[in-house]
Amino acid sequence: MIRINLLGRARPKAARQAVPLEATLQIVFFVLALVVAGGILYYDWHSMTQQAAEVRANIQRQTGEKARLEQLKTQVEQFEKQRAVLQQRINIIEELQRNRTGGQELLNALANTVTRTDTLWLTSLQRRGNVLTIQGSAGSINAVANFITQLRRSGYFDQVEIRESQQDAGMTAVQMFNFTLTAQFALPQATPAAPPASSTAAAPARKG
Repeated sequence: MIRINLLGRARPKAARQAVPLEATLQIVFFVLALVVAGGILYYDWHSMTQQAAEVRANIQRQTGEKARLEQLKTQVEQFEKQRAVLQQRINIIEELQRNRTGGQELLNALANTVTRTDTLWLTSLQRRGNVLTIQGSAGSINAVANFITQLRRSGYFDQVEIRESQQDAGMTAVQMFNFTLTAQFALPQATPAAPPASSTAAAPARKG
């Protein structure tokens, strides 16, 4: 349907509604708040990402250090085991060396003391270093006392102590005493020989 303007007047334009200033400011502030909040969130996210990366890198370093320390600990334990084995070998060698020193002199000294004591027999001899543990049997307590005296007089034994002495209950026909004593064995110190006395021959007197 066609409309004809008979009055010849211009058709008024539709009036536009003005946006209040307060609403505009609210919109602007809202947008700014969103931008600021987004910036803060992005900064927090970026910081947390960096911290997470640093934590992962630190964990990797700590893991590598832990593996290195465990390997070092294993090597130290192996070295300690080897050192213990070597020390045990050294101790055995030193013990054998100590037992070898003066072995012949020890046997000779014991044999001499036993032969000077009547009715006495040695049944066991143990040596740890210079400490001797001697076990034997004797026909009387006096024989044991005489044996201790002979050990002390020999010059090869010191700190002779009786540990045990009791009568053998299994021997009914004769009286026997079982004894155990300890002593320190040491080679006697060689005394230096005295220098020979210098003799001056008297010159014969001349006859005048």
